[in-house]
Amino acid sequence: MVMFTTTPTSPLDHPPVRFADQPFYDEAVALLRAVRDHDFPALAALCDDDFGIVDVDPSGSARIARDRDEWEAWFCELFLTLESLGADTDSEILDYRAIAHDTMGFSVLEFRQSLSIGEHTATFDCITTIVWKRTPDGWREARWHGSVVSSVIPEGMLAA
Repeated sequence: MVMFTTTPTSPLDHPPVRFADQPFYDEAVALLRAVRDHDFPALAALCDDDFGIVDVDPSGSARIARDRDEWEAWFCELFLTLESLGADTDSEILDYRAIAHDTMGFSVLEFRQSLSIGEHTATFDCITTIVWKRTPDGWREARWHGSVVSSVIPEGMLAA
């Protein structure tokens, strides 16, 4: 008898094609994949963050990084924390809209981020505004402002 096993796939491996005609969509998917993979070099190559980021830190509080040094420190700390916990992260794109001009544009990305540690998985519904700028190397993120709209955290996960 032949047994088939399936490897879990990420929603980012097959992102919704209904948004594919929107500006910066490939770049937004690449940003989420870099976070999913804890791939700092890939993420750093996509971001200039001239105006910094506003994101959520592991305690759920707003975290502001105003320059590149703070940005790098934030992501290095985040990825090290996730790796030390044996955590997996992923994102599912729920909605995406964008407008592009010659040298700048913006997008609004709604996504569900998951955080799995052991047998527990928490989900966070997020909405993010991204300011994009054209560079000689293509479109890069110049500003990210993310907010958690809702979350589901299994009982005992934070204590785990």
